[in-house]
This record gives sequence, structure tokens and C-alpha cells, in this order.
Amino acid sequence: MPSPNSETLLKIIRMQTQIAKLGLDLGGVMSFVCDHAPRLTNASGAIIELAEGEDMVYRAASGASASALGLRLQRKGSLSGLCIDSGTVLNCADSELDQRVDREACRHVGLRSMLVSPLKHLGINVGVLKVIASETNAFAEDDVHVLELMSELIAAAMFHAAKYETNELYLKATHDVLTGLPNRALFHDRLRQSIEMAKRASTAVGVLNVDMDGLKPINDAHGHRAGDAAIKEAAQRMRASARKTDTVARMGGDEFAIILPNIRGPADADTQSTRLRERVRAPFEFEGRALSLDVSIGAVIFPHDGSNMLELLDRADERMYEMKRAKRAG
Repeated sequence: MPSPNSETLLKIIRMQTQIAKLGLDLGGVMSFVCDHAPRLTNASGAIIELAEGEDMVYRAASGASASALGLRLQRKGSLSGLCIDSGTVLNCADSELDQRVDREACRHVGLRSMLVSPLKHLGINVGVLKVIASETNAFAEDDVHVLELMSELIAAAMFHAAKYETNELYLKATHDVLTGLPNRALFHDRLRQSIEMAKRASTAVGVLNVDMDGLKPINDAHGHRAGDAAIKEAAQRMRASARKTDTVARMGGDEFAIILPNIRGPADADTQSTRLRERVRAPFEFEGRALSLDVSIGAVIFPHDGSNMLELLDRADERMYEMKRAKRAG
């Protein structure tokens, strides 16, 4: 099997340095690898799936597959499941002809060919790294070797993030290191499930898109330690204002999102938004300095504001920015 060229190897070595900086943030490592995998292979997107019971769950995704983050597929009857069982890299040249694949899932993601490499933790295959392309026969032998090297990077990160037990591995993969909240991948997973449950029960689900106001001035004036403290405090206050059935997630940076299952309609979402904002805006001090905390919130309801997850998130984002603009104008 041909080895990657020197330029590709150098890029992988540089990735190791960046991964080391991410430390125990396994979710961050997986997202980082997914972002870079398409650049090193002939791929349009990359996915990391972890095996959870009988399901394969998309815990990181990039490029053409980014919108599938949080998707759950059956392990049995999929190339990913077969990859875990065999422990070897598998190449699908044409998903429409390959009997090993979940053809409907491939069509949903928009792939026609893929490479799948196992991820090993403490001697057990616990997931896969997958690169995809919309055309057939997209991947060559050197792509296989690159994928194996990148899988080893993730496996090393898995070991350092969770040395002792598999449950800890999933916690590290699905939760934000700074705040302890669910991360973007787990939020998407839970939102997909909440929408499906609401469809079956003919109930409503609320989604709040929450963005912190004024984090950059805090970082500029007091440093990133103060900024991190502000993020942690805001996260704790959001979690304290939520119901037990709600999911409060950190989407990245100063962005958060909340799932409100089983609500009656917009009035319930507005009530929760008001309670959350009042809780976050309470006085806060860091090392003797008063810091101003506030948030802008965009609230949407399924099925009133959208028939699927992406429509809801886009609309919630629009409404959040409408609130920001209104604050600036006021």
C-alpha cells in the first residue's frame, strides 16, 4: 500500500500538535479531525460514528455530511457496523451496488462512495471514522493509509480522555469540557429524538437559541480566564433555570441552545426565555470585579415554526439576531 506523500504526513504531524492542545476535549478532537479529514483525502465530508447499543450515532460531522450530526442508524446492516465487527478499513466504491451498506442512509447523507476505518479504545472497536464522496470510486489506496493514521490520532485522544471505562468515553465525546453541558453533537441527537417523539404524540417541542452578549469586551478587558468564568457561570444559570426534562447544550464559544420538550406553545417558550434571561442577568463578580452577563434568545416551536430540525435551528438563529439588533437599536 503506498504511503502518504511528505506534505500529507507533515499536515498530520501538525494535526497532532493541535490535538494535544485540545487536551481532554474528546468532542473537540473528533470535530477537529472531521474538519481536516476531507482536506487530506478525496472526500466531500467526514463523519465519526460511535456505537451505542444497537445504534451508530453521528457524534461529529463535517462538509457535505455536517447536517447529519446527531443522526442515529442501526448498527446491523450498515458498513459502519461491519467495520466495527471486522476491525479493518472498508471501501465502498458505489453505495447503490454494494450490498453491505444501508442504502437509504447513504442516500439521506448524499454519499455514493466511502471509506470507513475502525476506532479502537482499550482494545475494543467503539466507532468509526468515515470519509464520503458524492461520486463513485472516489478513494484510492493512499487515502486508506491516511484514514488509518487519522483514526490512530482519535484513538490516542480517546485513551487520554477516558483511560478507565467506556462510559467515561461517551461522556467525554458528548459533553463540553468547560461547562459540563451536552455539546453540539448530543444536542442534535436529542433534538432529532424529541422531534420524532413529538410527531408520534402530536405534541410541541420548543428550541431556544441563546447567545451571550458582551463576552468579547470581558475577554478584552479582563482576559480569557474571566471570559471562561463568565461562560461557566452563564451555563450554570441556564441549567438552573431549566426544567429537569430540558436539554441545555453549549454549541461552541458563547453559543448555547435549549430543547423544551412537551410544551403547549409559544407562550411556554416565551415564559422560559424570560426566566432564563432574568437568571443569567443577576449580578456576577470574578476576582472582585463585577462582570455584566446577558443573553439574546431566539425561540421557535415545532411544528409551528418548522417541519424539521434544520428549519427550526435556522429560524431560531434569525430570531436571536433580531433580538440582538433590537438591543443595539434601543
